[in-house]
Amino acid sequence: MNIDISTLRINGDRLWQSLMDMAAIGGTDKGGCNRQALTAEDKAGRDLFVSWCREAGCSITVDEIGNIFAWRDGRNNDLPPVITGSHLDTQPTGGKFDGVYGVLAGLEVIRALNDADITTEAPLEVVVWTNEEGARFSPAMLGSGVWAGVFDLPYAYARTDHDGISVGQALEAIGYQGSQKAAAKPVTAAFEVHIEQGPILEQQDKEIGIVKGIQGMYWFDLTLIGKPCHAGPSPMDGRRDPFMALGPILQRLYAAVEAKGEWARVTFGDIAVEPASRNTVPETLTLAVDLRHPDKHVLDTLEAEFRLIVEEEAANFKLGFDIREEWRLPPTVFDARCVAAVGAAVETLQYDALEMVSGAGHDSGYIAKVAPTSMIFVPCKDGLSHNEAEFAAPEQIELGANVLLHAMLSCSDFVEG
Repeated sequence: MNIDISTLRINGDRLWQSLMDMAAIGGTDKGGCNRQALTAEDKAGRDLFVSWCREAGCSITVDEIGNIFAWRDGRNNDLPPVITGSHLDTQPTGGKFDGVYGVLAGLEVIRALNDADITTEAPLEVVVWTNEEGARFSPAMLGSGVWAGVFDLPYAYARTDHDGISVGQALEAIGYQGSQKAAAKPVTAAFEVHIEQGPILEQQDKEIGIVKGIQGMYWFDLTLIGKPCHAGPSPMDGRRDPFMALGPILQRLYAAVEAKGEWARVTFGDIAVEPASRNTVPETLTLAVDLRHPDKHVLDTLEAEFRLIVEEEAANFKLGFDIREEWRLPPTVFDARCVAAVGAAVETLQYDALEMVSGAGHDSGYIAKVAPTSMIFVPCKDGLSHNEAEFAAPEQIELGANVLLHAMLSCSDFVEG
C-alpha cells in the first residue's frame, strides 16, 4: 500500500473527546480542573491515560519518580525512540488544556498511525512527566528534572506539600512509584505540543508557534527582617518595619525590569509575614520573586540589580534580609534539527506560523539538556492559562496535533505498514 504521507492527519474529534473525558477528572464548577500532582485525581487521570495507551497497543513503564512511558514498537526497536509528552497535573484552579493537551496529542498521534496501519522505523514513546506545575510540590518540573539529572531522587522524594506529605509518600500512596530507573536514555528527538499560555499567536493571527527556546527563570524567596512591636504605642519613625522597605523595593525592581525591554518579567506570587497578627508590626516579611528573560546575560544582570536594590533598601530602613534561591532555569535554546522538523511539518501542512520563544517553563526545558528537543504552540483564547476559563478551540487543537504528527514522522524514518 502506497501512502501519501502529506495527507495524513489526526482525528480531531477523537482528540477533543479525550481532552473532555480527562477534564472531567478533577473538574471544577467553573469549568476548569483541579488535578494536582500525586493526588487521587492525578491517579485517576494517570489510570485513564494508561488504559487508553494499552488499548492503542502500547507497553507501559513507570520510573522511580512516577514518570509514565507509553511505548509503541517501531520496525527497529534498537533505535532510540522519538518521544513526545507533557503533564497531567494542574494548578488548583487550572484549565483543561495546559499540559494534558501535549500528552493526549501524543496518544492521538499513535492512534492515527494505528488507523493508517503505519509502522515507523524508530519506536515512538508518549511520556507523562510528574509534578510539572509545582503547585503541590515545589519546585516545578520535578519529574523531568530528575530524569534529566537536574535533581537527584532523594531530593525529589523529600519535597513536601503544605500538609507535610512528601513526594515519596504520595507516589507510594497512589501506586505510581515505579521500579524503572529515573534517568535519561538515548532519544532520537523529543517534541512537546502545548497551548501558548500567552496572547502573541492570537494577537498576530497565527495558527502555530514554532518554538525556538524557553526564556530563563530565576525564583527567589526574599525575607526582610525587622523588629516586632505593638502597632499602637510604637511611633512610625522608630519602627524597623519590613513593609516600609517593600514599596521602594517593588517600585525600583519594576523599573529595572521595564528598562530591560518587552521580554523582561518580574512577578511576586506569594507573601507571608511572621507573626501574622493584625496589631503587631511583623518581624519578617517573605516575598516570592520570579525573574524571567530569554537572554542569560540580561537575566543575570537583572538578578544583580535585584540583589543590590534589596541591600540598599534594607539598609535604608535598618532591616536585615535574606535572599534564598528556590529554583534556577537558565534560558533554553532548542535543537536546530528539531526546530527545523517542526518548521517542515508546518510547511507540509501549509499552516500560518510564527517562530517564537516560550515565556513559560515546560518539561522540554529540562529534556533539552539531554536530548534534541523542540516545542509546538497553539493559540489560546486571550492568552489565558492557569485559569479555569483557559480555552483552545477544537480546530486549533487539531492543527497543533497534526504538526506534532508530521514532526515526529520526519524524525522516525517513516515506513509503510
